[in-house]
Amino acid sequence: QVQLVESGGGLVQPGGSLRLSCAASGTRLFVMGWYRQAPGKQREMVATVNLHRTTNYRDSVKGRFTISRDNALNTVTLQMNSLKPEDTAVYYCYGSTPGQSWGQGTQVTVSS
Repeated sequence: QVQLVESGGGLVQPGGSLRLSCAASGTRLFVMGWYRQAPGKQREMVATVNLHRTTNYRDSVKGRFTISRDNALNTVTLQMNSLKPEDTAVYYCYGSTPGQSWGQGTQVTVSS
C-alpha cells in the first residue's frame, strides 16, 4: 500500500508564495499530483505530473504554480507563487499506480 506524507502549507498573504512537498513510500507512482478542496466545494485537480514529467494544470493556476517530481526519491513538489484568496483550501497529495492513493491533506490559507 502506498503512503503519501505531505509537508508545507500554512498562512500567507495574497501575492505570497508557499511550497508543498509530498513523499511516497511503497511502489513508484505513475502519476503524482495535487488536488484541493475548499469548504462547501468539490475536490478539484490542481496539477499532476507523470513519470515522464508531463504536467497538467488547472487553468486558474497556470503561470503561478509549478509542479515537479523526483522519480528517484518518489517525491512531488508544488511551488505556489502569486497566491490569491481563492487558492485557500485543503491541499491533498495524490498518486496513482493506477490505483489511487491520497495524503492526509494540508491547509493553505491566503488572507491578509
